[in-house]
Amino acid sequence: MEGKIRMARRRKGPNLKKILICISAIMLSPVIASLAVNSFPMVAGAAEKAAIISAGITLAEGGKLAIENELLTYINADTVDEIYFDAQGLVELNDDSSDETKDEEKAKEKKEEKKEGNRDGKIIFKNYGASKGTRFINLDVAGQVRNATSVKNATLIKEAKKKPDFKIKANKKPEVLIMHTHTTEGFEPYERDYYDNSHPSRTKNLDKNVAKVGEALAKKLENAGIGVIHDKTIHDSPSYNGSYERSAETVKKILKENPTIKVVLDIHRDAIQQQNGDRIAPIAEINGKKAAQVMIISGCDDGTMNMPNYLKNFRLASLFQQQIENDNKGLTRAVLFDYRKYNQDLTTGSLLIEVGAYSNSLDHAVYSAELIGDSIAKALLSLK
Repeated sequence: MEGKIRMARRRKGPNLKKILICISAIMLSPVIASLAVNSFPMVAGAAEKAAIISAGITLAEGGKLAIENELLTYINADTVDEIYFDAQGLVELNDDSSDETKDEEKAKEKKEEKKEGNRDGKIIFKNYGASKGTRFINLDVAGQVRNATSVKNATLIKEAKKKPDFKIKANKKPEVLIMHTHTTEGFEPYERDYYDNSHPSRTKNLDKNVAKVGEALAKKLENAGIGVIHDKTIHDSPSYNGSYERSAETVKKILKENPTIKVVLDIHRDAIQQQNGDRIAPIAEINGKKAAQVMIISGCDDGTMNMPNYLKNFRLASLFQQQIENDNKGLTRAVLFDYRKYNQDLTTGSLLIEVGAYSNSLDHAVYSAELIGDSIAKALLSLK
């Protein structure tokens, strides 16, 4: 969506009921999460196949685990000690106030931005380093792939050595599309070791959500001479359900209007929380500064997704992963190769990238986007 969108505010009157419902959902989220896990033993049993991303959980059978009011529960693929969910941002997002009121709210927001809030739980900074096990593949140059499918590791090792099937011309015509299926995904306002439930994890303010991260990435690619379109359309509000269907229509329209585009990057952020309530901020220290760790997701077709060229996407994921990790050791989490689609059938250069989590600060995520932007530019220009 073009133009600046201001921070959401709560309506009075008719929406009071909605607000109370949302607050109740947030307060009860640990209980709901626990019930969800106990109610879905098939998920716990298939933890190795479950996604750990805020984009939504898709089981191997193609089903989705979702709870009303946008409350999503995730089982960590690496350890069942962690539960992934996003129970905030449930209050209806509105932008119907007068300019004067908006200016007042903006001034108040800025004043209170670094004001200490409620200490509702801990934020733990954690670096997800290299892992061992039969599901993890070490790439030639640097970085890993986590194979959550039945595709043989040997096949993926062979594919990772191949180049994507397109060339980058860097002739100022758009060749990369950056967009966001879950555009309202937000971050902590600043680095801190606790979280405050009153701070929303979702916002339509494009200066405070993943659109800001996409903007930093786009600038780096443009500075390297690569043509970029950064689309900021909000696809996950007012309804979270159907986000991917809506973002697919956006991507199809842009691809039709710009046939020179070869790469589509859907930028998200993760949401990681442990059973005891602690939240995890995946972090790496690069050049003395904290950067949010990134995770690339490359989908695999289980035969039901009409995505026959998924391994061509995987080649690009492997190229990016090796370049990013080689340039900035510790910045990446293993590429997740799993049975998921995420509109990756639309090009042979489509990937989803998680930049940090909702416990990272916006500064962490923007810095990370700048770092991976330099690396992605190098990787793409190697295809000239």
